Amino acid sequence: MDLSTPSEANISFMIDQIKNKLRMATGSVMQASTFSLERYEDLRDIYEMVMAKDRFSIRELEAIATELGRLRG
Repeated sequence: MDLSTPSEANISFMIDQIKNKLRMATGSVMQASTFSLERYEDLRDIYEMVMAKDRFSIRELEAIATELGRLRG
C-alpha cells in the first residue's frame, strides 16, 4: 500500500495495522475517523515505528497509546 499520500483510507489502514500489531484491548475505541489528515505524517511515523518492531515493553505500549490519543481529534 502506498502511504506516501495522506488519505482517509491510508489512515484507516494504518490504525487497523497498529491495533492488530499491538493487540490493543481498547482498539475498538480508536476509530480512524477521529484522526485528522493534518496529523497524517505524525501517525505515519508511529505506524512505521510500530511495524518495525517485534516486541514492545509495557512502557512503550503506554507511550504509543498516549501519543495516538494526542493525535486524535
